[in-house]
Amino acid sequence: MNDKYKISYIHACIRAFAKRYNLPVKSAFLYLRNFKGIDFLNEFYPVEHLLSIEDTVDDLILLCKKNGGELI
Repeated sequence: MNDKYKISYIHACIRAFAKRYNLPVKSAFLYLRNFKGIDFLNEFYPVEHLLSIEDTVDDLILLCKKNGGELI
């Protein structure tokens, strides 16, 4: 992790995802980990951190759904 804000950003995204679905943060993390959302945030941080958190959550929803997630 070469950007000192990466962990804080990923944490903020997890919290925003949890808030959108009214989930505990731990449940949101586990869901995102299981459906490759955390991997996505880590890999595409250079691009995603330039977007709003809401846009990133939208991207996470699409990605997780593609990988079998069914929250929506």
